[in-house]
Amino acid sequence: MNVEQMKKVVREILTRTDLTPCIVGHRGVGKTAGLVQVCREADLNYVPLRLGQMEVGDLVGMPYREGEIMRWSRPSWWPADHDPPTVVHCDELNRAQQEDTLQAIFQFVEPPAEGQQRALHTHQLDPRHKVVVTINPPDGTYQVATLDRALLDRMVMIYVESDYACWARYAERKGFDAEVRRFLSVNTQMLAAPGEAMDMQIEPTERAWEMVSILRKNCRFDPELEMEVYAGLVGNEAAAMFLRWCHENRERPVEAHQILDQWDEVADRVAQQRDDLQAATLNGVVNRLRSEADLSETQEKNLVSYIDVLPRDLRFGMVKTLLQIPAVAKILSRDEHDAVVLDVIEQISREAS
Repeated sequence: MNVEQMKKVVREILTRTDLTPCIVGHRGVGKTAGLVQVCREADLNYVPLRLGQMEVGDLVGMPYREGEIMRWSRPSWWPADHDPPTVVHCDELNRAQQEDTLQAIFQFVEPPAEGQQRALHTHQLDPRHKVVVTINPPDGTYQVATLDRALLDRMVMIYVESDYACWARYAERKGFDAEVRRFLSVNTQMLAAPGEAMDMQIEPTERAWEMVSILRKNCRFDPELEMEVYAGLVGNEAAAMFLRWCHENRERPVEAHQILDQWDEVADRVAQQRDDLQAATLNGVVNRLRSEADLSETQEKNLVSYIDVLPRDLRFGMVKTLLQIPAVAKILSRDEHDAVVLDVIEQISREAS
């Protein structure tokens, strides 16, 4: 993706989740500049850490004794709990010169477990503060360390590449020299040449699929970017298979057993179905209730929830049909369901009279 697309993706992740984006790109492509713009636009403080220049003490603070207890001072860069929402930028992660520096930062880039706070040694980061990583790809053209898979598995890998159209818009906004802009408009090859493919050898894991789930529940990405975002977690093959499966299943109507037994999982999908798929689902539910009308308490609740999301004309037709099934009519006539079916029942009564 280009820098503008990267900015949209990173902003979604930072403002809606606790996950850690890792922006991968060649030198000069705009990784840091794009991140700074995201922080400015989202009104977030920006704190950069050049990890290639840091030692463990710079990260965890200096030790001191308090009575019989050893404590570590808060590093000067660490955002305090009362500070405005802040993005800590872990730049040059794979340029950390000492192995223990890389091991120390490992804990910090890991998203916090549910109900916990992100931490580094004894310091805990307020949930309002977020972490972003940037690296150059380990393609042999940079003096960088190879990051192990356990570390990569804790971040959302986002690959950003050079794009002339994106650069031209940036240059115009920044007021670059007109001659420079005109020259590059006819000599686009004079921008940074694309390097080797930025393949971080990402493979699917249980943790990666959990992060995909978090992104799908909390973030909204442009359709053309979904593949790239999910591939940064589970790899290209798994991401392609997953999105193809999602597309194929969207083209199938939700089935009756899913309405009655898995409503929470399919509610959003039902609400977005095309009219033809909605009609197929409705007919399936009616046929299921005609053949087997005994419902559990959960199934009754799910049935009423389903009726409630139907467009008015379909809801009217379905309730009218279901009232012809005695066991279901008994359920729908209960007072607690008046908000969903009362207007339909009253309309049917008026027509009958």
